[in-house]
Amino acid sequence: MLIAADLHIHSRYSRATSSDLTLPNLAFWAKRKGIAVVGTGDFTHPKWREEMRSQLREDGTGLLQLQASFNVLPAVTAQAAMFSANAAASAQENFLPEAVRFVLTTELSTIYTENGKTRKVHHVFLAPDLDTIDRISHELERRKFNIASDGRPILGMTSKELCALIFDINPRSELIPAHIWTPWFSVFGSKSGYDTLAECYGEFTPKILALETGLSSDPPMNWRLSALDKYTLVSNSDAHSASKLGREANVFDVTSLSELTYDRLVDWIRRGNTERFKYTIEFFPEEGKYHYDGHRACGICWAPQETKAHGGICPVCGNPLTLGVCYRVDDLADRPAGFQNKARIGFRSTVPLSEVIGAVLGVGPASAKVQRQYDLLVDGLGSEFAVLLEAAPSAIAKLVGEPIAAGIIRMRRGDIELSPGYDGEFGKVMVKG
Repeated sequence: MLIAADLHIHSRYSRATSSDLTLPNLAFWAKRKGIAVVGTGDFTHPKWREEMRSQLREDGTGLLQLQASFNVLPAVTAQAAMFSANAAASAQENFLPEAVRFVLTTELSTIYTENGKTRKVHHVFLAPDLDTIDRISHELERRKFNIASDGRPILGMTSKELCALIFDINPRSELIPAHIWTPWFSVFGSKSGYDTLAECYGEFTPKILALETGLSSDPPMNWRLSALDKYTLVSNSDAHSASKLGREANVFDVTSLSELTYDRLVDWIRRGNTERFKYTIEFFPEEGKYHYDGHRACGICWAPQETKAHGGICPVCGNPLTLGVCYRVDDLADRPAGFQNKARIGFRSTVPLSEVIGAVLGVGPASAKVQRQYDLLVDGLGSEFAVLLEAAPSAIAKLVGEPIAAGIIRMRRGDIELSPGYDGEFGKVMVKG
């Protein structure tokens, strides 16, 4: 059966996040989305670690489960319940986890000066047990870093120094450079990044488990760099609220959830095992908020070619534009756009279900009208991913009508219109019924 994993998220202890990011809510929304494995996020934060110790239990696999007393089960509407048994059978149990596992993860921000340039790089780390995250956190505190100030703390140390600290504590910890193309805070970012992974990570480069593409890029964009061929590409939501889980995710084929362990998951990712790691679920990268170049305040949104024609300068304010992911990929690529790397793990591009429904109905994705249709579909067909990726059009139409079913099928085909995001502004998607 197919399961989804979303490894990079946040807790409510990170800045600019929702108060709904509790462990029970994460388990609730993960199951609703069709996610079987979800990162905890923020494992260095003292209060979040306290909650993890009191609400999660280790079972020897390196993964954790919510204790039964904290489980919150979703309510199923009476109308949707009529369809659930047949729908689940038609989905062949894909994206219908009977339980949710947590893996210990965090995103850490390093800001420092190296080779005369300010570097701002975000890193996702995975850890195999609660003892390891306690030791990492205590060592950061011993070095006078304020890890209680933010779930994603800012550390005044180099990327290499951070890696040395974490891997010295437990070599089974794993590193994923976060959203590697984001302009401001990433290893390849146009504002503060590097041109190669080795420049950033040095002797720790072989420890990289995978590269996170981020919302504003997808695998084909990354395939343009031959230097990245040896790395597995992963996609995660970087969710700042529980309902945003699964905006991007990773899909694995397992015989049962009991087969899953931390070490197996790490091995499947590191080796890019296509028998187990089937594909990533991606935003259409145009929908990401740093896809194109521009200035949000000035209303300038340009493709790289237009930016280069204007010397990278905003015609409104005269200042340098924020160079987006497309521009940066063009800068470093040694292959043409459209290059296909068929040896790598595949991908499927989706639009979040509430956005598809809202676009078809002509209302906002957070409206009550959209929520009613969303609940009918998810309750009736088992999960959001089951609806977006697996369900038969006839099953969707039976629940919410032909226009929404047609909109979902158009989304699956990529038959949509997109207005690219830029300079922190999410792109807009048009899906018609």
